[in-house]
Amino acid sequence: MKVTPEHNERVAKLKFSAVYPHYVTKVEKKGRTKEELHQVITWLTGFDEPKLQEFISNEATFKEFFAEARLNPNAHLIKGVICGYRIEEIDNELTRKARYLDKLVDELAKGRKMEKILRSV
Repeated sequence: MKVTPEHNERVAKLKFSAVYPHYVTKVEKKGRTKEELHQVITWLTGFDEPKLQEFISNEATFKEFFAEARLNPNAHLIKGVICGYRIEEIDNELTRKARYLDKLVDELAKGRKMEKILRSV
C-alpha cells in the first residue's frame, strides 16, 4: 500500500493519548503488561514514565510526541508490514516512526521475546 499525504497528515494529528489505551488493551489482552509496553516505548523514544504521562495528559499529537523523541539508534532494524504498510518503504519520517511504534506493540502482543523486540544486537 502506498502512503498518501492525507494519511501522513492524519498520523501527524492523531493524539497519542487516544491511541495509548488501545496499546495497553492490546498487550494486556495477550498476557503482557503495561510495564513491558512502557519498556518498549522507552526503548524507541527515550521517554521515561513521567514524560509519557505528560504527553498523555497534554493530549499531544504524534507530531509533538515524536518531535521530542530521541529515536533509538537501532530503530532502523524494525522492518516488516504493519497496518498494510511495509515500514522500510515509508518515506514520511513521522509516519515511519509511528509505524515503528505500532510494530513494536504488535510484536509485544504476539508474545515475541523482549530481547528480539528491543533489537538487542
